[in-house]
Amino acid sequence: MDAQLIHRISTNPDFVELESRRTRFAWTLTIIMMSIYYGFILIIAFAPWIMAIKIGTVMTLGFPLGLGVILSAIVLTGVYVLRANSDFDRLTHRIVESVK
Repeated sequence: MDAQLIHRISTNPDFVELESRRTRFAWTLTIIMMSIYYGFILIIAFAPWIMAIKIGTVMTLGFPLGLGVILSAIVLTGVYVLRANSDFDRLTHRIVESVK
């Protein structure tokens, strides 16, 4: 890629907007996921009795909470993919069209 094309892309207002929106969204999802994960770890470390609460006769609360951590990662990944395939792809297409 030549330097002129790189300069045209990096100074394109749509590229600046894409980079800003994508970064902000990724950090938001990262903070949400880390809060869920580290909240789970903190419960294990400082209040393990919460995990030992019985649900029914066999299962404890730790199992659905752990499953919730895993499912939240899958859901947040899906949210990112949906947004990337709609908003971010639309902006990317505009950038490609404008620098041709």
